[in-house]
Amino acid sequence: MVTFVETPPNPVTAPARDMHRMGVHLVGDGVDVAVVATRASRVDVCFLHDGIEVNHTLAGPSLGIWHGHVPGVTAGTSYGFRVWGRWDPAAGLRHNPAKLLLDPYARAIEGDTVHGPEVYDYAWEGGRPGIPHLASPLDSSQHVPRGVVVDSPFSAYDSRPRRAWEDSVIYEAHVRGLTMLLPGMPERLRGTYAGLAHPYTISHLKRLGVTALELLPIHAKAPEPALVERGLPNYWGYNTLAFFAPEPSYATAESQDAGGAAVLAEFKGMVHLLHEAGIEVILDVVYNHTAEGGMGGPTYSLRGLDNPTYYLLDEANHYLDYTGCGNTVDFRHTRAVQLTLDSLRYWVSEVGVDGFRFDLAVTLGRHQEHFTPYHAFLVAMTTDPVLRDTKLISEPWDLGPYGWRTGQFPAPMADWNDRYRNSLRTFWLSDAAAQSKGHAGQSPADLGYRLAGSADLFGHGEVPGGRSPLASVNFITAHDGFTLRDLTSYDRKHNNANGEDNRDGTNDNHSWNHGSEGPASSEDPDGVILALRRRSMRNLLGSLLTSAGTPMLVAGDEIGRTQRGNNNAYCQDNEISWVDWELEPWQESLFATVAHLVKLRRENPSLRPARFATGRPLPGDTIPDLAWYGADGEPKPAHAWHDPHQRLIQLLRSGHPHGRDSLVVVNGHLNPIDVVIPTGRGHNYTLVWDSERENPVRVPDTVAPGEVVTVEALSMQVYLATAT
Repeated sequence: MVTFVETPPNPVTAPARDMHRMGVHLVGDGVDVAVVATRASRVDVCFLHDGIEVNHTLAGPSLGIWHGHVPGVTAGTSYGFRVWGRWDPAAGLRHNPAKLLLDPYARAIEGDTVHGPEVYDYAWEGGRPGIPHLASPLDSSQHVPRGVVVDSPFSAYDSRPRRAWEDSVIYEAHVRGLTMLLPGMPERLRGTYAGLAHPYTISHLKRLGVTALELLPIHAKAPEPALVERGLPNYWGYNTLAFFAPEPSYATAESQDAGGAAVLAEFKGMVHLLHEAGIEVILDVVYNHTAEGGMGGPTYSLRGLDNPTYYLLDEANHYLDYTGCGNTVDFRHTRAVQLTLDSLRYWVSEVGVDGFRFDLAVTLGRHQEHFTPYHAFLVAMTTDPVLRDTKLISEPWDLGPYGWRTGQFPAPMADWNDRYRNSLRTFWLSDAAAQSKGHAGQSPADLGYRLAGSADLFGHGEVPGGRSPLASVNFITAHDGFTLRDLTSYDRKHNNANGEDNRDGTNDNHSWNHGSEGPASSEDPDGVILALRRRSMRNLLGSLLTSAGTPMLVAGDEIGRTQRGNNNAYCQDNEISWVDWELEPWQESLFATVAHLVKLRRENPSLRPARFATGRPLPGDTIPDLAWYGADGEPKPAHAWHDPHQRLIQLLRSGHPHGRDSLVVVNGHLNPIDVVIPTGRGHNYTLVWDSERENPVRVPDTVAPGEVVTVEALSMQVYLATAT
């Protein structure tokens, strides 16, 4: 352990050319430096040259900003800040110059977090973290990551595909998990940014037909102390350390060895190559909290710079935790809003990404405990000239009061639709499980709302008529929770590998094991259970890709990936989380099914409507834009929606004026149902997909209006009219 030795001030000799440009930037013969520390009495920028720290005391504060120009500093130089000021944790003040602080605007970082007493700004009592009292004298510089000065002019901005929402199919994936086991992938590229852009990866995405790759957090991260104690990693990465820097461990070894600038260049190159393939890149971003945790957590950056400005504190200056992660970034403060907006604009304009999914987005729109869609941050982001044409997706909840806000974010944002997830799982799985035990399931009313685009959630707001069905990001599974295969294979979670005695992860899964928990091979010698599970997977995927809204798939669901029943694999950087590409024949068929459904959706606008249905013919048309029918081919009466025993639904969408009418037939009963095809426009229909079939490739069947067809138990069919 090294005790910090204070050095005399070494004032900068010139001001920064633009003190409002935060961070460290190459300018002329050196760098301009600017950092916010509104309550500090002194701030030094510390450059490390061959292990020697050279400090320069910045001028300030000017409007809370410390700034200056330092000559002789070049690209590749690592740096941090030391901050002097009042130490009074009870008042929310945590200044401690013994701690080398990461620049919140650092574009690249180097060095690992080495957990121990050095990374805490207070002196440990009893040999482990506790409550901050006395300031720690231990120097943290060799135990924390440092920023790196970069000169990286290349951007993938001009190659952005700019896919329309109505054409979008999102694919959520983890940088490491997608390619660690991918056959043919060069060993040095496995689990890296470069691996995502390898032709093998891109080929899979193109064959599947997805248009956007949504990456779990790639912002530089730090491990949670609790995971360090258990010897487990933060695999998902929802513990952000730096909002501008890519996580170095996801880069190739060559890039890591070459330094932070090379890591950034590899990430930009990945974005560009995906763009060249027509695939957008969406980042899952965590601005609601940081890796510094709660009151007794480590100090890396914001806490030591300006704790009361960046974090939400109560009247006793304790952290208000609306995120479940110890702290909450305070979006009432101008500097927190500025930091986030600057970060978003950077990733778009200087890196080239196409959009963002905001983790626990309700936190970003809170005035302490009160959420509003008119929050300054949300208004600024959705009207920003750089950001307004990107895809902005909220996770519309957090852990604070009144934290569920699905459908309440402003245009042009889209929201993850958890009501969709729960409704589809309930209809196809938990209701079916109830029927198999002789009980009635729930009524199909909520299913109708979800298939039609969730107008009850998204049909209102500041814009008359709401944000359109496309604002509903529909999903069956996400990174947290069961995979699609596990959803049909387990009635309960199996998270023992996480070291929390199976207490972690949700119990509200709406899953169904179809009669046997887990793999089922020994208990299912005839393969009946496995066949039923596969049909349930196809039902869920078919519903997803024929619903109004923007569909999101999770990496590996298209090939039946399993996490062995773990529904919270956040700390499993191993085969539990990685996509297994060794496929059995049924998995090849499942992939073909998903690719077929995506293609049907892409080629037929009636399967992806861009506006809410009226239930009436649109001008120039002769049939309603959306109509519902029962098994008898007659319009479905209102009372039938509330009858749990009427689980046969026919959904007819008009394709006028640019495509074919589509008919989706859903049978949620445990027995086959004879169904009368509705009249519609009077044209014949071609059966283009049936979930009862293992493989979608088959000579299509043609049926006429009024003809009776049999729809197998727990299955669905998709028809297209033979003419427009």
